[in-house]
Amino acid sequence: MDRVDEYRDIIERILETHHRIPYSHGQIESKLIIDRERNNFLLMNSGWDGKRRIHGCVVHVEIIDGKIWIQRDGIEDGITGELVAAGVPKDKIVLAFHSPDVRQHTGYAIA
Repeated sequence: MDRVDEYRDIIERILETHHRIPYSHGQIESKLIIDRERNNFLLMNSGWDGKRRIHGCVVHVEIIDGKIWIQRDGIEDGITGELVAAGVPKDKIVLAFHSPDVRQHTGYAIA
């Protein structure tokens, strides 16, 4: 198994765990969208909380040039710690939701 396949499996496993956590209120459901061919992984939510429509991206992760790019991270404690705990080196994780000039101070990959 090459590194990208390993990263796909790790990301999918982490997002699947979060996908299974039920919402404590409203009629909100989690949607896990995985496109392994294009290396895109999304965790969305959709539904209603009373009269308020809920629909949005919780997490969006891509694998680009052998690195994991976190485009959006709305998980309470963040997905980065889980990726590192699963064995992904910090220099293979890009916090893409930060501007490039901020990334150099994060301890993770710049690009």
